[in-house]
Amino acid sequence: MEIAKEKTMILNDNMLKTCLKLSLPAVIAMFLYGLNTVLDAAFVGRLVGEEALAGVSIVYPLTQIALGLGSLAGVGAGSYLSILIGENNKEIQKRILGNTNTLIILLSISTMLLGLLFMKPMLNLIGARGENLIYAREYYSVTIFGAVFWIGGLAYNMIVRAEGKMKTAALMMGLGMIVNIVFNYLFMAVLNMGVKGAAWGTNVAMFVYCLLFFIYCKRKKASFETNEMQIYFDKDIIKEIVNIGVPSFIMTVMTVIQGIIILKALNTFGTTSDVSFYGIVFRILNLLMTPIYGLMRALQPAVGINYGAGKMDRVIGFYKTFSAVAFIFILPMWLVSIMAPESVLRLMLPTGEFSMTDLNYFRTIILILPMLCLVLTAMTFFPAIKKPKPAMVVGIGRQAFLYIPLMIILPKLFGIGSIYYGSFAIDTLLTFIIVFMLAKEFQALRTIKNSSVTQLI
Repeated sequence: MEIAKEKTMILNDNMLKTCLKLSLPAVIAMFLYGLNTVLDAAFVGRLVGEEALAGVSIVYPLTQIALGLGSLAGVGAGSYLSILIGENNKEIQKRILGNTNTLIILLSISTMLLGLLFMKPMLNLIGARGENLIYAREYYSVTIFGAVFWIGGLAYNMIVRAEGKMKTAALMMGLGMIVNIVFNYLFMAVLNMGVKGAAWGTNVAMFVYCLLFFIYCKRKKASFETNEMQIYFDKDIIKEIVNIGVPSFIMTVMTVIQGIIILKALNTFGTTSDVSFYGIVFRILNLLMTPIYGLMRALQPAVGINYGAGKMDRVIGFYKTFSAVAFIFILPMWLVSIMAPESVLRLMLPTGEFSMTDLNYFRTIILILPMLCLVLTAMTFFPAIKKPKPAMVVGIGRQAFLYIPLMIILPKLFGIGSIYYGSFAIDTLLTFIIVFMLAKEFQALRTIKNSSVTQLI
């Protein structure tokens, strides 16, 4: 077991310097992870065709459920672990992983059973029809059997990040991406397995994530006692993990519902080309968001460890620092996407024809990016200080009261363009709400700090 120099750095070093040390490898890791999904789409689009790409795009929201469950376990266990590291609570630290293993097994079994039992109605619900349905079923049926690796791979990587070991986590993700590329090419180009090959390639990569984590633990590289081969069921620990991690899962589920409604609207009021175009836009947006995702992951231990240690000024300071750095990171590609959208879109579909309307839709979605620097880091900030409810309220409210009703009504009245323009309006409103919530929380944290100082006096 290694003594974590990361803890000392997070608690004492200059915040901007610490932010950059933590975030650079985390951003690289999330970029590689986001690149996996883009590469899957690129392989499918180039080696199988536009119909196959539309089918994979349609089923994409369903595949995110497993990743959402991985995020539930990983964000919950990781955030709790960071706070325990700050508190120096070694007794609970050594039982974290065994309880996380239990949670991963239970979530994986549930995912497989529900996926197998309800695959057909779920695919019908999202509007998969004809040839799209065939490709969607082929892709989704393979990912179901890899659910334990999807959930475990993401959760374990988040635990490594929670220690502040971003370079190690990035290395694991980089190796996984290489495996994904190699096996995608092998399964699709060499063995001609079609969209099933893309799904199996991702399954293998997720298995590698899990394997690398267990090697990491076996070699005693973790900064806490792992007991990685154990399975524990401590009710209080699992409850804490779930409570902290649930907002992350809810955000994923609500995003899935949002995706289902949008794809159904595109299938009803648009064409196959509209579906595949949205799939491309969605994947490019996710890829451009990866620096923010990376900073979110790096922010979690920075906030959690300082919160556990009672350093509230650094808790607030780290949120502001990470949000500012997130904007700086996304700025170059954001500007390129706004000024040369067609060049960016052709990276995904080189033979596609994009109208001026399509390019304006793409620009509208990309304009959301700067706002997400505040919103997404806030979704990490609240669980990291053991206050998951604000993140849960925002996650549910954004979809249930804004996205879902508007995406049902607007396309009927104004066509598919309202999907893009409506998304921009919703996230603009959400940004103002988040700023208000953060200001209120910062005041509460300063009150806690002042009370502690008064007691010492």
